[in-house]
Amino acid sequence: MASAPVNTLPIFYNDLLPLSSVDHIDYKVKPVEAAPFLVSQHAVPLTIDEFVPAQRFAPIIFSAGADSVPLLLMGLNEGVNIFVDDEGKLRGPAYVPAYVRRYPWMLAKLRQESDELSLCFDPTSPAVGAGEEGQPLFVDGKPSELTQGVLKFCEDFEQAAARTGQFVKDLQEMDLLMDGEVSIQTPIAEQPFVYRGFKMINEEKLRDLRGDQLRKINQNGMLPLIYAHLFSLQLMREIFEGQVGQGKGPIAVPAAPEPAEA
Repeated sequence: MASAPVNTLPIFYNDLLPLSSVDHIDYKVKPVEAAPFLVSQHAVPLTIDEFVPAQRFAPIIFSAGADSVPLLLMGLNEGVNIFVDDEGKLRGPAYVPAYVRRYPWMLAKLRQESDELSLCFDPTSPAVGAGEEGQPLFVDGKPSELTQGVLKFCEDFEQAAARTGQFVKDLQEMDLLMDGEVSIQTPIAEQPFVYRGFKMINEEKLRDLRGDQLRKINQNGMLPLIYAHLFSLQLMREIFEGQVGQGKGPIAVPAAPEPAEA
């Protein structure tokens, strides 16, 4: 069965196959205790449904470029994630984005001419495969309760992603996103470390919104999300200190956000 072209796959996914009651009738979901694919990922896509719980644990930023998306910043440098150990196990309390919890599953188009989405999985993941161990994906030839739950989770994720896209579009239309910059002064250097390469809400423009615009973002639920993002940026220093404590920073390598002494 044909798989998706590698260069079209989102982060974490090495391959993609549509789940089939014929080809995968004996497949099971196996228990895994770690997410090794997360070890070197410092920023993970985040939906607006997750802003409030996520902002307690890590900064929420927006990616640079025209097609900006919200990201949970799990490290300040590319290749560094302070929330997991070298095996991909959580080090302590953390928020794990739905994007991570969804893997190795996702909904994808099998034909470009159709809008229909099919439940697919990454066959390279150890969490899904044939064998004696695990929970079955099919029972009596039909999707098991587990499979139905996976499908529902993926459908909910797609809906949240659509709401997130509209949220970012509204921010851009109101010109509320600007190039971000965070300066962190530390005892290890005379000059502060300045992190750039991301976008954030422009607080000055937020304060200067017209009354009708302010009412709109208050009534449609955008305002709490905006402040969740702004409050979360104060955790930049904690992420920085976490890297230093783990012997992983700061490093003078281009990253997003990227460090440079001011």
